Amino acid sequence: MPKHTVVTMPGDGIGNQVLPEAIHVLDAVGFEANYVHADIGWECWIKEGNALPERTIELLRQHKVGLFGAITSKPKKEAEAELSPALKGKGHQYFSPIVSMRQIFNLDVCIRPCLSFPGNPLNFIRKKPSGGFEEPGVDAVIFRQNTEGLYAGVEWTNPPETVRQALSLHPKFKPFGKVRGEDLAISVRIITRPAAQSICEAAFQHARKFGYKSVTICEKPNVLRETSGMMEEVAKEVQKRYSDIPLWSTNIDAQTMWLTKNPEDYGVIVASNLFGDVISDAFAGLVGGLGFAASGNIGQEVAVFEPTHGSAPKYAELNPPIVNPIAMILSAAMMLDYIGETEKSLKVRDAIAAVVAEGRVRTYDMLRISGGAKSLAQGAASTTQMTDAILAKLGVRVEAAAG
Repeated sequence: MPKHTVVTMPGDGIGNQVLPEAIHVLDAVGFEANYVHADIGWECWIKEGNALPERTIELLRQHKVGLFGAITSKPKKEAEAELSPALKGKGHQYFSPIVSMRQIFNLDVCIRPCLSFPGNPLNFIRKKPSGGFEEPGVDAVIFRQNTEGLYAGVEWTNPPETVRQALSLHPKFKPFGKVRGEDLAISVRIITRPAAQSICEAAFQHARKFGYKSVTICEKPNVLRETSGMMEEVAKEVQKRYSDIPLWSTNIDAQTMWLTKNPEDYGVIVASNLFGDVISDAFAGLVGGLGFAASGNIGQEVAVFEPTHGSAPKYAELNPPIVNPIAMILSAAMMLDYIGETEKSLKVRDAIAAVVAEGRVRTYDMLRISGGAKSLAQGAASTTQMTDAILAKLGVRVEAAAG
């Protein structure tokens, strides 16, 4: 009997295309598991008024490990408009299911590796002063605090009078005191010391374990003096226990500029929720974009692994599918690392690296062409063809894919 059970949540759109490809690769490296399907996403919202049903929460609570594809999220009014008529006006509110999972299971540590594979035409390059170009290797790992900050969900449009009264105690709220309630939207940025300590500790542990030369705290303490100030203060406290690893401090706006000048200088970066989201996507753009962007959401008991791309509904109905499955496959490799199957995860990454270096099989994003049905006629590989190329590097014979 397999010793692992994995809760699979394909979700919406292309999540249904890329998650099965990742399972094919897991099978190829000999990972034996029971896969339990769980419902999540937009269809659940439309039919049930809840994008994360309780039955899915229970499966994760029972089995502890999940693979997640992608979900569709829409603004408040659009989400309400698509509800089943029987559910409208019943007080249902749409919440992102991945954000909800993070909060329900306290998946407070989000790890987003951004590693460039040699031979990827999407890798960052820069012009050398002497002429010609160079391609610095990028190997950054972003540790994003995953449950607090501006993603905590504490927000109002037309806030209650008690909230306005509390805010009026702060002198900086005075210019907003006379704004009509329906014209006032408020989101609260919440940072707690224990959560800050947890993410900073995880970042330094990773740096030490894998030999990264520095940890960078990426915040905005010169403006967000209390919240970013606490993040930076805690990072300095944690660094005292890791005196062999320097702590650098950057502002989020300056960091987005510096990463396109000298990205190879950075190793582990730690940030609060929104800033971690921003900087991880920015780094992902240097190593191939969202088609190569994997992540893990880690808690004390439960962990969920996902690519950071969206559901891309405009591509979801194409047959054959055209999207790049590598981010999903790399997320599955992160899952293997998490459960101690490091030899298998290394085989997966080596196979991906070999396919990218060879350069014969490239999805439309790697060719820098527009997505759509016509991309295959322009030489792009389909989703399945990319997976088959990876499987071939793992020694699996596959039939030639159509398209």
